[in-house]
Amino acid sequence: MSLTAQSERATNASRASPRSVYVHVPFCRHRCGYCNFTLIANRDDLIGRYLDALRREFAGLPKCSTVDTIFVGGGTPTHLSRLQSEELLKLIAEYFALSAGGEYSFEANPHDVTEEKAALLADYGVTRLSLGAQSFDPEKLRLLERDHDARQIKEATRLAARYFHSYSLDLIFGAPHESLKAWSDDLRKAIELQPTHVSTYGLTIEKGTQFWNQVTKGKLTEVEEDQSAEMYELAIDRLTEAGFEHYEVSNFAAPNQRCRHNEAYWTGKAFYGLGAGATSFIDGRRATNHRSTSTYIKRVLAGESPVAEQERLPPENAARERLVFGLRRLQGINLAEFGRDTGYTVWELAGAEIKNFIAAGFLEENGQSLRLTRRGLLISDSLWPALL
Repeated sequence: MSLTAQSERATNASRASPRSVYVHVPFCRHRCGYCNFTLIANRDDLIGRYLDALRREFAGLPKCSTVDTIFVGGGTPTHLSRLQSEELLKLIAEYFALSAGGEYSFEANPHDVTEEKAALLADYGVTRLSLGAQSFDPEKLRLLERDHDARQIKEATRLAARYFHSYSLDLIFGAPHESLKAWSDDLRKAIELQPTHVSTYGLTIEKGTQFWNQVTKGKLTEVEEDQSAEMYELAIDRLTEAGFEHYEVSNFAAPNQRCRHNEAYWTGKAFYGLGAGATSFIDGRRATNHRSTSTYIKRVLAGESPVAEQERLPPENAARERLVFGLRRLQGINLAEFGRDTGYTVWELAGAEIKNFIAAGFLEENGQSLRLTRRGLLISDSLWPALL
């Protein structure tokens, strides 16, 4: 296949008008010790100017585009006041119309979910609430520097069940000093609330966070890898026994309740990204806005581009990324479909590495598909560098 043909196939999915949009709201009351996301804490004085900047960025888009998924993330989008929330929701509605049966997700802190706010989100078409629960254990919540408790999680899920089509719970495992029993209790309590989706994340301590500083000074100790793996396996077993589909490394869904927005990312579809730190992928071009909220505001309100980095992925790089994202999904990669979409076979991209991973029991291949094994799931993050 010629390089031109490969390029055409590798960017085919991103050429169509984007059917997904992500809007970033970076404001929080407090930056938790483990957090390395694009956010700004204790600067509510910037919210008005940020919304003005968002409107300027939105103005570069065609109005009333029909999309299949909308995701408002953060930060903490529900940290905005009622009036600020309505301003944001009106702006999104002005530029994007959700298709019939579409998914409109809004990230929320349980502390912020009031009946008034839930009703407002529902009135503007939000269909799915993503709750950052993290844990039900008071000591673990204190350690993670969360500002809610188990009672507030329960109340938030009650409101979510009343006002939205579905709701998800995020949980963290592997916190310092956490026992397997404590994690088991978190899983049990989450399942009892009957969410439609659960995401479980092993705590990673990244450079630049407060937890990183505490670890380097010996004030905080990370859990052992074996213990973290045991917790992950417990999550897989408990959640699948409860009827959830384990469909991506970190994600579990009730029947027909996968996060469709994330699926668009994982399958190489085009998407809009608006706000500080947000990334767009359109026509094979990836563009990421400045992570600094103040820089984003300053540049956009001055009539400048908010983009800090952009690149057009070479066909092979795009195919390698598609390979990794595809393998994160439990169904794995359809080999024939992958070749048609990217112009490369997986063997051309990383044949030796894949064969080694199959021999080691991390991947399995049946002639039609390639997927992670249970053993591969436990160490998946360590496999990706060899494939990229």
